[in-house]
Amino acid sequence: MKLRKLTALFMSAMMAATMMTGFTASADEGEYSDDEIVTYTMFATMAGSELNDDNEIMDIIAHKLGVRVKETWLTGQTAEEAIGTIIASGDYPDFIDGGDGSKTLYEQDVLVPWDDYLEKYPNLKEMYTDEEWDQFRQDDGHIYWANVFQNTYGEPKTTMHNDEAFWIQARVLEWAGYPEIKTLDQYFDLLESYYEANPTMEDGTPIIPYTVLCEDWKYYCIENAPQFLDGYPNDGSVIVDKTDPSAPKIVDYNTTETAVRYFKKLNEEYAKGMIDGEFATQTYDEYIAKLCTGTVLGLCDQWWDFGYDTNDSFKTQGLDLIGCNYVPLGLTIDEGMDNRWHTYGDTLNVASGVAVTTSCDDPDRAFKFLNDVLDQEIHDLRFWGVEGVDYLVDEDGMYYRTAEMRMQAADSNYQASHLCQYSYLPQWGGTSRDGKNAMMPSDQASEFLDGLAEPLRNCLEAYGAGGYPDMIGSVIEENPPWFPMWSFSNNLSTETPGGVAWTKMREVKQEWLPQVVMSDDFEGTWEQYMEAYNDVNPQDFLDEMQEELNRRAGIE
Repeated sequence: MKLRKLTALFMSAMMAATMMTGFTASADEGEYSDDEIVTYTMFATMAGSELNDDNEIMDIIAHKLGVRVKETWLTGQTAEEAIGTIIASGDYPDFIDGGDGSKTLYEQDVLVPWDDYLEKYPNLKEMYTDEEWDQFRQDDGHIYWANVFQNTYGEPKTTMHNDEAFWIQARVLEWAGYPEIKTLDQYFDLLESYYEANPTMEDGTPIIPYTVLCEDWKYYCIENAPQFLDGYPNDGSVIVDKTDPSAPKIVDYNTTETAVRYFKKLNEEYAKGMIDGEFATQTYDEYIAKLCTGTVLGLCDQWWDFGYDTNDSFKTQGLDLIGCNYVPLGLTIDEGMDNRWHTYGDTLNVASGVAVTTSCDDPDRAFKFLNDVLDQEIHDLRFWGVEGVDYLVDEDGMYYRTAEMRMQAADSNYQASHLCQYSYLPQWGGTSRDGKNAMMPSDQASEFLDGLAEPLRNCLEAYGAGGYPDMIGSVIEENPPWFPMWSFSNNLSTETPGGVAWTKMREVKQEWLPQVVMSDDFEGTWEQYMEAYNDVNPQDFLDEMQEELNRRAGIE
């Protein structure tokens, strides 16, 4: 749809909304005029797309709340490098999500404590219980950031799997007659069979059976699958063996027999030409661009890292109509094992989140804005859009979209010019305060199913799945008090022996794991890798993780 037509549609809807509710895109009485609106800056240590300065929903929110936010994202640097550059310059944005660098920002004394503002602004306070907020406290006893994800309001309405999995295109499963794929070997057997029969796209473009991302901290795409293949949940940096619930133990998933089998399998598949020859050197941008062509049949990654980009791209190119959308599989190393790829319930990540910096001229206004973006009207604008333009409401009060609305929401130009999620600011999943609708369109059951292209819908129906979690089939259980352990390891610094070991372990794995996969002598290269790995004293790290596990589990 052309921008001119979209603008006309937008204005038409605004006029209709004005007649019905008095709401307009410009400042109503009691709202903020242009000269009263302040612009705050925000930097997030994640890849993202910047919005146009005249973004329409950003403008509506600005006139409602008196603030607009200019977001910038990680480009051309690692998160650590970006935070280092900001600290060296002394030029801080008003808001920042420092990711793994959050602890460094705290140590630089450049973040504003949240404590007093939490008592003043109830929407923010509501995000977590008092006990959960206490877990965000730093060494000085204050809270300096809040993670904005994995917060459920009301009842869960999850249809998606936002976490890690082995993913496969729906067309591959359709071609094979929708087989049960439970193990790593079965997964690669299917990729091999499909690739042998279908080596190219319809236009002759070569198929890539499997690719891997190894860049910077996202090398988790290659290194942490063994924990899941052994049936454990995403503690990220370690396995927690709770065979004895009274004495859970830290296990290093990097050295298990399953790790050896997993990397040997990747090595064998690479030798067969099944793994992308560029995997070891491709950047994140190259990786995403490759996935968006529809040529990659399978991968292992977190959905949030690639899925939103690929789904939108497939829809705008029509690749969803030939089954290029990815579905998740809950693989284990052997059949008959439980899997825990999907985490039910919220995951409390206290390691990082949005923060207000001391460079902000008016912290109170900044915190009020963080509070107000959680108001239901603003939340709907951020994630559903403008009623009549981006969604409709049926006679029962349920939100829905037309096919045209879904198409325009997937268009990158429309996203930049019209949609404004403020995706790293406070937000809710779950059920709207109206008790009916989902906070997020992707979690609205009818919207999820109606928005699926036929090949994807057929795939879910073939497996009896109402959503992606059903495709995975993870064990449904309550998260233990220590979960996830990565919320501790993410904030380790080189001030402790364990932190030093953790940093060096990462460096060794980033250097050696691609070599292990590409080696002509797997056993010999694995032995060299293990020598390098053990030389950096991983036990120091494991000991600190055990100490933290004991603390979280209440073990003296």
